[in-house]
Amino acid sequence: QVQLVESGGGLVQAGNSLRLSCAASGFTFSSYWMYWVRQAPGKGLEWVSAINIGGGTTYYADSVKGRFTISRDNAKNTVYLQMNSLKPEDTAVYTCASSRTYRGTGQYDYWGQGTQVTVSS
Repeated sequence: QVQLVESGGGLVQAGNSLRLSCAASGFTFSSYWMYWVRQAPGKGLEWVSAINIGGGTTYYADSVKGRFTISRDNAKNTVYLQMNSLKPEDTAVYTCASSRTYRGTGQYDYWGQGTQVTVSS
């Protein structure tokens, strides 16, 4: 059974940091691209970041570039999102997802349930 379980969300003041984790099981994690996407209240799904199978290639949305860092530990079947200099507009449910090959936003094979991140001003 495939599972993606996010953790690390919470309430934080603007300017502070959070680190999200996503633990994967039920598939060959090291063979999958991993993504973080988010959805703010009343808004559509926004792609945040992607990382390739070896971790050597990463992509970021312009809105988070320079503030967020995606990484993965294939030995632990876990992908991370380090979020620094958080802004109120980063408030959203953050979800990790995976796909066997690189896919466009939302076209993923597996999805987690999401974790809430709230940034207060």
